[in-house]
Amino acid sequence: MVVTGYSMLPLLGYGRDCIILHRTTSDEDIMGRIAMFRSPSKHIIVHRVIAINGNVVTLQGDGNIYKQEECLRGEIIAVVDCVQRQNGKIVSCTDSCWRRRERVWLEQPLIVRRYALAVMRRWLNFKRKFR
Repeated sequence: MVVTGYSMLPLLGYGRDCIILHRTTSDEDIMGRIAMFRSPSKHIIVHRVIAINGNVVTLQGDGNIYKQEECLRGEIIAVVDCVQRQNGKIVSCTDSCWRRRERVWLEQPLIVRRYALAVMRRWLNFKRKFR
């Protein structure tokens, strides 16, 4: 499945990455994982699980600083196993290098993430215009 939005920047990029998923079971630990679910408006969304409270799962895109979504645990369709980069390289989401990148990004203060995301989005829009 090709990534089509900016909400998971910088780890997953618009149009440059493909995600490889597997169906999840209700007993699988998905905390901190990137999960796929269907929103009430019937859109497929792929965001990170940031909290689980009973049967309610809270998700947020790495590139979304403030917006969060909630769904029921049974509405989680799949979790991301690997990412195929534009150059064909496949990166496992359980790899230590991937986990380190996640940690470094998510530990940044919100103000740093906000401005970094603004620069990334502008750069990607600029590149798309001149293709």
